[in-house]
Amino acid sequence: MTLDDFIALTGQEIGVSRWFEITQDRIDAFADATEDHQYIHTDPEAAAKTPFGGTIAHGFLTLSLLSAMTYDGVPKVDGTVMGVNYGMNRMRFLSPVKVGSRVRGRFTLKEVDTSRPNEFTTITDVSVEIENEDKPALVAEWIGRRYLESTT
Repeated sequence: MTLDDFIALTGQEIGVSRWFEITQDRIDAFADATEDHQYIHTDPEAAAKTPFGGTIAHGFLTLSLLSAMTYDGVPKVDGTVMGVNYGMNRMRFLSPVKVGSRVRGRFTLKEVDTSRPNEFTTITDVSVEIENEDKPALVAEWIGRRYLESTT
């Protein structure tokens, strides 16, 4: 889609990703990558004795899936050569993601800033839903920057 078409979507939901399964293998790989081996994530027997009733995903694992969810569910803008994560204005973990759950991202375009040549900055409200749960895993106001092909 063109940048103008994308900007016209401001204030609207612009995409929903596919479901991502949260397996114990995924959690363990994240624990290895981040060196965060807290038992509520990696020890099913000990985690079963907690109020969670079993292992849960790291909050940062759920957050890290936003990139894949964006690739999967948010429209591409013609001429974009690269996008970068610029940060968050707000982000909250609202519900634990239990092993065996599936999560997906839901994206609403809040703002687009085109004041710099060959790039635009977006603010997107995102919610990561947990399948068959009332409350989302997380909500965030995410800032992204996309770079466009030079036209000069």
